[in-house]
Formats: sequence, C-alpha cells, structure tokens
Amino acid sequence: MRQINFFMIFVIGLGFVLFSIQNTESVPIKVIEGTTIQAPLCIELIVAMGIGAVFAWVFSVWVQVQRLLTVRQEMEDRDEQIANLEEDVERYKAAIEEQQRLLPSVTTASVE
Repeated sequence: MRQINFFMIFVIGLGFVLFSIQNTESVPIKVIEGTTIQAPLCIELIVAMGIGAVFAWVFSVWVQVQRLLTVRQEMEDRDEQIANLEEDVERYKAAIEEQQRLLPSVTTASVE
C-alpha cells in the first residue's frame, strides 16, 4: 500500500512540477491590502504546494494524536472495568466459601 501511495504522490508532484516549469510568467500576488508581490507563477505554485503539504501533515499528526488519546482513554476504562470485575470475582469467591462453611457436612452411612 505504501508503494501505491508513494507512486500517486510522485505522479501528482511530477505533474505539478511539469505544469510549473511551463508557466514561468511573472504574476502579482496580493498578500495583504496594499501589498503586492511579483513572482514567477511556477515559484508561487511550488510554494502553494509546499504550504498545502505542511497543512496536510499537521492535520495528519493532529488526527493521530486524537486517535492516541481516544485509545488511551479506552484502555484506562477497560483497565478500570477489569479491576472492578476482579474485585467482584474475589467477593463472590469469598461468599461461596462462607456459604460452603455454613452448610452442614453430609456424611454417608455405610451399609453393612
């Protein structure tokens, strides 16, 4: 699966690079009101792709952190549930032993 992902990223990146190489005209970029930057379109596209890649990476890390926190919380809940169940088992064992101790012992009469 990683090879397919790598291949797709490589093909898309190569397509963007080839498109960028063919578009080298200088174009204005209006960043803030009153501020304009002149740069070749290919540079602008490469910078935009880089910013998009960084945002995608940050989002991916954020999703992994959320998943890790969710799994950790689920594990803590399960550990607590296991501890409660183990306490119940010990309590039930003690109750059964107490009941067995209170029962009269049954002796069998031997037939002669």
